[in-house]
This record gives sequence, structure tokens and C-alpha cells, in this order.
Amino acid sequence: MTDWITQSQKRGAGEILLNSMDADGSRAGYDIEMIKLARQHTTLPIIASGGAGSLSDFPKALAAGANALLAASVFHFGQFRINQVKAQLITDNYPVRV
Repeated sequence: MTDWITQSQKRGAGEILLNSMDADGSRAGYDIEMIKLARQHTTLPIIASGGAGSLSDFPKALAAGANALLAASVFHFGQFRINQVKAQLITDNYPVRV
């Protein structure tokens, strides 16, 4: 994974969409260790994807080094509304578009 990230940055990528296939759809949380490892190998913005299942998962992924977050099933199946996630991030002092 780290070689791919390094090569992507060298070839002009503008950001990294980092999807943990192991965590995707699991609702067990973002792959924090993968996010941290990716952050060590690039200065590009990282969009973390895969695993969101609780409101606390979102700030944890940002703290690990993600610049943005992707989530799907928690919204598709009505577990959370977007405004709930934004409220959590604001509570944890992360900037959020309103």
C-alpha cells in the first residue's frame, strides 16, 4: 500500500481515497492503523473510507490523519443523519462545512 501511495503522489495525484476493504460495511470503525500508515507516506489529502459505525468513529479517523471522511451504509440505512455526524465533529473541535 505504501509504495502505491508514494507512486501516486510522484505521478501527480491530488488526493488519496483510502478504502479499507476489510472494514468496509463492517461498521466496526475506520482502519485507524491504515490511516496512520498512509499519513506517514504522503502529504496529499487522505479521504478515509470503510467501517464507520458510530459517531465516535469520525473524529478518530480525522485524529489518525484523514483530511476527509466517506461513509455510506450508516446513512443509507438511517443509522445516522449527516447533521448528527457534523454535530459530533463540531463537538470534537473539527471544522465542518455548514
